[in-house]
Amino acid sequence: MQLQVINSPFNQEQAELLNRLLPTLTESQKIWLSGYLAAAQPAIQAVSALGTLEAHVAEVPTANAGPTVSKEVTILYGSQTGNAQKLAGKAGKTLEAQGFQVTVSSMSDFKPNNLKKVQNLLIVASTHGEGEPPDNALSFHEFLHGKRAPKLDDLRFSVLSLGDSSYEFFCQTGKEFDQRLEQLGGTRLYPRVDCDLDFEEPASKWIEGVLGSLSEAKGESVALATAAATQAQATESVYSRTNPFHAEVLENLNLNGRGSNKETRHLEISLEGSGLTYEPGDSLGIYPQNDPDLVDQLLEETKWNPEEAVTVNKEGDVRPLREALLSHFEITVLTKPLLEQAAKLSGNEALRELTLPENKEKLKEYAAGRDVLDLIRDFGPWNASAPEFVSILRKLPPRLYSIASSLSANPDEVHLTIGAVRYDAHGRERKGVCSILCAERLQSGDTLPIYIQRSHFRLPENPSTPIIMVGPGTGVAPFRAFMQEREEAGAEGKSWMFFGDQHFVTDFLYQTEWQKWLKEGVLTKMDVAFSRDTAEKVYVQHRMLEHSKELFAWLQEGAAFYVCGDKQNMARDVHNALLEIIEKEGGVSREEAEAYLADMKKQKRYQRDVY
Repeated sequence: MQLQVINSPFNQEQAELLNRLLPTLTESQKIWLSGYLAAAQPAIQAVSALGTLEAHVAEVPTANAGPTVSKEVTILYGSQTGNAQKLAGKAGKTLEAQGFQVTVSSMSDFKPNNLKKVQNLLIVASTHGEGEPPDNALSFHEFLHGKRAPKLDDLRFSVLSLGDSSYEFFCQTGKEFDQRLEQLGGTRLYPRVDCDLDFEEPASKWIEGVLGSLSEAKGESVALATAAATQAQATESVYSRTNPFHAEVLENLNLNGRGSNKETRHLEISLEGSGLTYEPGDSLGIYPQNDPDLVDQLLEETKWNPEEAVTVNKEGDVRPLREALLSHFEITVLTKPLLEQAAKLSGNEALRELTLPENKEKLKEYAAGRDVLDLIRDFGPWNASAPEFVSILRKLPPRLYSIASSLSANPDEVHLTIGAVRYDAHGRERKGVCSILCAERLQSGDTLPIYIQRSHFRLPENPSTPIIMVGPGTGVAPFRAFMQEREEAGAEGKSWMFFGDQHFVTDFLYQTEWQKWLKEGVLTKMDVAFSRDTAEKVYVQHRMLEHSKELFAWLQEGAAFYVCGDKQNMARDVHNALLEIIEKEGGVSREEAEAYLADMKKQKRYQRDVY
């Protein structure tokens, strides 16, 4: 359809240009253009102009064309590291900009009995560990899958699921929510979307799809809804996960003493000029580079030209192959999707058999501890070209580290505590991508691409509330931030720290700072466990049990209990020790002790930052 000059704000030449351009645009290009117009002009003018454009060119209906539906939308998130929480907030802002009344809530803060009152429900849930819900989704997940879950025949829902395809139970929590809501009678307003580590694009498409479904139900233009969505997103801060700030490294120190078999780096990073802020408990995301030696070994093995141009993203940007392998693609982890796609590329019969459904356990065993270099060596020769091979690789994901400083105490700075990861597997030494970058190649004056990741891990609102902190090894990081913040604020609440590592002499991280806080009364009490200094290994949970009576008394006074560090072993053992203390000192059954802890979680008095 041609534009009519008399009915549009365009002159003849502009109209002809638009008529040639618009039919050639993809949907994503139209969305981008909508957002550009919305961001470039006051919102009402941009949306109005876009509406005129769409009416003349695309003939999108704007009149009410469907039954009246509720404009109230509830968004519940289950988040461990903060990504699901951030995406839930983004979806909320997008919907609010389109006139919806939105409630965004952590699953732990939502009263499950209110679920039957909800008409439009969006779930944003990550999967933690081996297919487990994140901590703040556990109670809601249990309720929904229990006998008390109500029928939800009037519910319309959609699920955004976050996960990591290198794990067997990829996006399991989101899949379970999606299936269960359907079983209870709910109707999908938009299909579930499962996201891998590179979640920005699929998550944005999910938000646009949900917005489109809700807007169509109200008889409104999807184009207008998309413009509002882009306008809402345009107000976000300049630096983010998708636009990291290149921050200067001020200090890079080894915290371990001579003779330690560990290496723990203390990084001090400048935020000057970034406008970035954070709170104690937040994390810092770093976009690392792969080990140049590993990249060069890969190139030598394949005989690919390091300067060959390859595409590095869906926008079509190209880089020399070596640069792409260094900075853009993940080469240290083998996932099931990668191995399945590699089998198609290679034509290798052994690899094809390994990816068959009946060989699931063999595939899992092979992938553990191996990388792309192993894959290339084990299943060659490869007929695929470099561009073909890199097209099946995942984007290099950022690494998250608990922030080890308070912004109040260190203006324009952020500190990190990073343990260097080195181990042997399958005949080769393996190295952590980001931790070894920091340990071996990062110098003061260098820059790192960073962003702030918000967290649910927070100090009590009342500074008089007692706190108990359990953070062995690098798990000490957020508690250093907690103590700096409390010192700056002059908080009067009692504080108790449990720290553990291998050796007192070489591995007591931030020892002088803890001793200073103890001496000055900022820290009330500290107990340490150095597992290799005694014949029998002693860990933080043992120190907790030794002080069970006093620890329970603190809990009874309303103390908040925090755990940071290893999820698989330490956090599980600490949890069990806590249950044992409540059971013994409270004179209650194990079930009652579990209910006590569940109540603490609801009150945000039991928080975990585990990985």
